[in-house]
Amino acid sequence: MTKDRRDQASRPLDARMLRALAHPLRMRMLELLQADGPATATGLGKRVSESSGTTSWHLRLLAEAGLVEEDSERGNKRERWWRSVQKSTRMRAADFINDPDLAAPLDMFLRSVIEHRYQAESQFASELPHWMDQWHDKAVFTDARLSLTPEEAAAMSAEVDAVIDRYRRDTRPGDHNVIAHWSAFPRQTQPEKPDTATSD
Repeated sequence: MTKDRRDQASRPLDARMLRALAHPLRMRMLELLQADGPATATGLGKRVSESSGTTSWHLRLLAEAGLVEEDSERGNKRERWWRSVQKSTRMRAADFINDPDLAAPLDMFLRSVIEHRYQAESQFASELPHWMDQWHDKAVFTDARLSLTPEEAAAMSAEVDAVIDRYRRDTRPGDHNVIAHWSAFPRQTQPEKPDTATSD
């Protein structure tokens, strides 16, 4: 496999990848490989509280989907190391929403993404005292309510993605592993209706 493929920052999911990631444990394992670098099935097993046999099986499924690969630069015949093929993945629901065979994998993937985001933010909250010296005025949690057309929302998301891409670079001394979560989605409004009852 070429260096270019390993080093690409992000890659869109296809149907095969989506099916492979429609499992919370595989999502978690890929997340750890992307965030912390190459690992063995045994090392991953300790971090996700599973046996090395279980993590090894899930790693093979991720490899078959093209999401991870064996790291031939590490390990030996007795110890296999694995790495993520890309630093992150991205998914467009429109690519899968009309395929009834992908309805369940799509639902599982989206729910796992939301759960993992919650876990990451919750962990930061629990570690807050550790980060206060350098991050007391740097970490941001923003919740915005906007009135947009679908086209405007898509344009806004593209601009945010472009900003994030400008900050992608190789790791340098002094860096921290920073998570940037971004979502833009509609919700049904439920305005309270005025009380039309009259009183004497």
